[in-house]
Amino acid sequence: MSLCDAHLGSSGKRGFRARAIWRSLAVIAMAAPLLSGCSDGSGFRPMYASIGSDPGLAAKLAKVEIAPLGGSRTGQRLRNEMIFQNTGGGEADKPAYRLTILLTESVSTTLVKTTGDAASGIYNLDAKFTLIDIESKKILLEGTSHTRASYDSSRSVFSNVRASDDAANRAAKTMAEELKGRIAAFLSNPRV
Repeated sequence: MSLCDAHLGSSGKRGFRARAIWRSLAVIAMAAPLLSGCSDGSGFRPMYASIGSDPGLAAKLAKVEIAPLGGSRTGQRLRNEMIFQNTGGGEADKPAYRLTILLTESVSTTLVKTTGDAASGIYNLDAKFTLIDIESKKILLEGTSHTRASYDSSRSVFSNVRASDDAANRAAKTMAEELKGRIAAFLSNPRV
């Protein structure tokens, strides 16, 4: 008996395996339309799909008004970044939603030298956000977001200030991207 005969067995087993393969292919062929795309309005979509591919979602994001954040430079940077991501830089024409953000900023020092000087720091940006339907005044979505950005310190005061500012900018941009993703995920629901 050859190796092929031992693997496939008798001709009866060969027929059984061929029928099993054809049945499997038939099941896959029938299931393919059900599994492909998932863009039938059921709410399922690829997690990392481009938002630009859904004009309805882009229009909803453009209707999100970002409320002014009080006082801090980082808050203004976050607001500007969100406006740019949602509308391309302009204010929402006829806003349907209002996003309010309450920011808390802090700096944690790490790697403290024996002299008491910090060798690096971590810029902490924490936010509580609320998405409100302007017409009904109903809270649609609320949550928190946390972003951290590290930076190194040096002997130069200017370098330390610049490094801290860069960390704040990175944290604001990262938080804006994360908030946009969360809001886009919520607004992509066909029931909203």
